[in-house]
Amino acid sequence: MAETSDVDVPRGTKRKADELGGQSSDAPRRIRALDADVVNKIAAGEIIVAPVHALKELIENAVDAGSTSLEVLAKEGGLKLLQITDNGSGIDKEDLPILCERFTTSKLQKFEDLSSIATYGFRGEALASISHIAHLTVTTKTKNSTCAWRALYNAGKLVPSKPGQTPDPRPVAGRNGTQITVEDLFYNIPTRRRAFRSPSDEYNKIIDMVGRYAVHCSHVAFSCKKQGESSTSISVPATAAVVDRIRQIYGTSVANELVEYSTSDDRWGFKATGHATNANYHIKKTTLLLFINHRCVESTNIKKALEQTYAAFLPKNGHPFVYLSLEIDPQRIDVNVHPTKREVNFLNEDDIIQAICEHLRSTLAAVDQSRTFMTQTLLPGPDWATPAQDANGDNAATPDTTKSTSRRTTRHENTLIRTDTNLRKITSMFAPAEGSSQVINNGQPPAMTASDTQPLETLSYEIVDRERKPCGLASVRELRSGVRDKMHHELTEVFATHAFVGIVDERRRLAAIQGGLKLYLVDYGRVCFEYLYQVALTDFGNFGIIQFSPALDLRAVLRVAAEHEKQTLASAGGEEDDMDVDKVVEMISNQLIERREMLLEYFALEISPAGELSSIPLLVKGYTPSMAKMPQFLLRLGPYVNWEDEKPCFETFLKELASFYVPEILPPTPGNAEDAAAEKIDEHLGERRKHVRWAVEHVFFPAFKARLVATQSLMKVAVLEVANLKGLYRVFERC
Repeated sequence: MAETSDVDVPRGTKRKADELGGQSSDAPRRIRALDADVVNKIAAGEIIVAPVHALKELIENAVDAGSTSLEVLAKEGGLKLLQITDNGSGIDKEDLPILCERFTTSKLQKFEDLSSIATYGFRGEALASISHIAHLTVTTKTKNSTCAWRALYNAGKLVPSKPGQTPDPRPVAGRNGTQITVEDLFYNIPTRRRAFRSPSDEYNKIIDMVGRYAVHCSHVAFSCKKQGESSTSISVPATAAVVDRIRQIYGTSVANELVEYSTSDDRWGFKATGHATNANYHIKKTTLLLFINHRCVESTNIKKALEQTYAAFLPKNGHPFVYLSLEIDPQRIDVNVHPTKREVNFLNEDDIIQAICEHLRSTLAAVDQSRTFMTQTLLPGPDWATPAQDANGDNAATPDTTKSTSRRTTRHENTLIRTDTNLRKITSMFAPAEGSSQVINNGQPPAMTASDTQPLETLSYEIVDRERKPCGLASVRELRSGVRDKMHHELTEVFATHAFVGIVDERRRLAAIQGGLKLYLVDYGRVCFEYLYQVALTDFGNFGIIQFSPALDLRAVLRVAAEHEKQTLASAGGEEDDMDVDKVVEMISNQLIERREMLLEYFALEISPAGELSSIPLLVKGYTPSMAKMPQFLLRLGPYVNWEDEKPCFETFLKELASFYVPEILPPTPGNAEDAAAEKIDEHLGERRKHVRWAVEHVFFPAFKARLVATQSLMKVAVLEVANLKGLYRVFERC
């Protein structure tokens, strides 16, 4: 019978015990105690998985020793050399022989001490584990020692530096503190050593760990560099503040958007402090610096909860930077659950996480120091500067413009357009009605009336130094995004470059504007509504106020609108008894009074508990809305605002507010002397007509040019092209 070689055994086939030279398959296998060296290497493999884990243990020991300065040196990602030098209390010479033995520690005496442990290390396994898988050298000096002592370790025992010498520590020159040098990490575990393919990746992990402790240990100086290089990867002075440390390690873009937060609860025995980025900053992956009782740990539950909290503030797939220092009563926490102390368990975990996230959510909604998205979220203005101007409006001749100005260009009649809005208006060409010129403007054409030269407004403005509050509500951000999504780019450009021609019809609220070579007829009522709605979204929570002195009786104002509504129903053939004025007034007034805190915070609509209306929001400076529309505005806040859901509530309320501010429909301009005389008697109507005319030309249309996002609906129902200069020129050429 031929012998079977190892080559003939199929791959993956289990070999029998007798084939391996052991016991026969029929006999039970005996249990043996593993060799101490094997036990120690297995334990070391659990605690020191990579160079960064060895560094973490050494950093924690150094900080426990009261160090105020830590210097880290690495070579080949810490596999060839990993050295940490501190200026702490040092180690007594008498303790050096047992320094690297397993479970030797100065921080724990009995198991019950784990319930009150307040230091980083406590089990005495780190140095022992390192000494079993690397060459370990310790140089240390205490304050009372006359010299430093250096000791070499292998497998937890002192070893001589050279064969034939004594293994006892030898005196050397040194400064106060301890220097631990780890060389040839995993030299006796080749399988794990080969698993580290990229030293640069391991060094990046070391930098990350040093950076985390540099942020948290605000009283300690940190430096980290590669051996042989003069520049340091991290260099943080001991006096640097937390924000400065984050700026130096994680960048200015993070530090500029940080929000500081702090919360605590005696019921759960915790205190949480830290810094987190606001809604202006987001990255593809969450960066969480989590310290529980000053130990750098990981927590999947906390990370997920924070990401869910930020989901309401950040764009899709956006993630934050969060530094969280969580201090928990030691009696409520179990630190002895992971070999590397990377994870901990603590009581009331869900309650503590919820409390932290709720506080952070309110902080993000209330505090945003840079406020960049407040000015750019809704109405980003395109750069309409011509090529011949720079950003400041100064002439900035480019090679192309210089070349073009050096030639003499021919200007054709069919491309000449109006560019100066102060030129003669189209209304000056209309023949005045009989008798109207003497009554209205003393023989001057309408283009030269006082309404074209000065504002006619009864309000006086007072500017207050009030800090702008950020708006982090997801519903408002979605409404702003909805405006951008409906943007009509060509029409937006027309409004941004238009020249105002004049008001054509006040009863239909029509005005004429010129855009390039085209003349448009614009329903300025609809355009004003869209513009005012966009202004309300942009200034949400930061409105100016129109103050009433004395305050108005809310119920009395609502009664005026309710009675008018009842009369309207009656005149339209409805039953007057179908509407109970008292019931409607009471229901809507109670509804508004009940929500007075929200109305004041978000909309600057101030109502007292007794039902006194003190202020309404101010949307546009230079234009006063018609106070005759206010009763109807307040009445519509009851049935036409969705008070149940947040987003529809804000949308419907702001649209009602925009409708209130839209210039009202005015009676036609008097066409004869009798009508003109009647309007002269009604001074309020005459003054209101002048104010609306002035505001439309000098307030609204200049504002459209600066910040209106024209939507597709405006193109369909509010703007009509009535003439094209090139087309008209061809018509006249044929005549």
